[in-house]
Amino acid sequence: MTGLSPTERSARSRSLWAPGLAALVCLAILLGLGTWQLARKGEKEALIARIVERSHAEPPAAPPPFDTWDAKADEFSRVRARGTFLHDKETLVHGLAPGEPGRALQGFYVLTPLKRDDGTTILINRGFVPTELKDPKDRAAGQVPGEATVTGMLRASEVRGLFVPESDPKRDAWFTRDVAGIGAARGLTNLAPYLIEADATANPGGWPRGGQLRVDLPNNHLQYAFTWFGIAACLVGVFSVFAWRRLHDPAEPKAG
Repeated sequence: MTGLSPTERSARSRSLWAPGLAALVCLAILLGLGTWQLARKGEKEALIARIVERSHAEPPAAPPPFDTWDAKADEFSRVRARGTFLHDKETLVHGLAPGEPGRALQGFYVLTPLKRDDGTTILINRGFVPTELKDPKDRAAGQVPGEATVTGMLRASEVRGLFVPESDPKRDAWFTRDVAGIGAARGLTNLAPYLIEADATANPGGWPRGGQLRVDLPNNHLQYAFTWFGIAACLVGVFSVFAWRRLHDPAEPKAG
């Protein structure tokens, strides 16, 4: 096996520019994705710690005034509100809830406006009902009359995810807890820009079942980061072998 001449080596070096640039762009993207996942890991850990801390706060505070609501500062605060449920304006939002081990129940989250004495209204996520209890008549005991007190956690309006269907108010089909959208569809006035996720205090008849807010949020970002960094390392290894063979192996096809 003979070595490469300087002319051929130079030509082969030039032939590496295009694949090298492409590999560099891909490497930058992969490293960026890995770094982003590490940042998301830190954010998720801070969020979980905040939820746990606020979920054990005592005593519950009153909900904040509507004009001072700050989602970043106030969300997941434990609060208590008192008023009268407007059951005729409840909204069912498609969702899943934990069932038997390894299974999830299909059904709806019941969002009911709570009218307060001062004329303001807060949307309450009272909890989950399975599909067979969609009709309020089948869970009449849970349609609490008169004044009621709700304890729960403040939540911002839910943002629709990439794979979540878009809600259709005309068909009364809801897939996200969209406070403004539900308020407009139900003709609610003086509506809070947030909602309250009711805690696990049992409702008469057992439904809706509150306390569905998950504190053990999944945090797989470190695993995702390792995946992206691993692919980046493989890319570096594959390109290094490719470049070495192109520059040193006479059996490689001539450049150009």
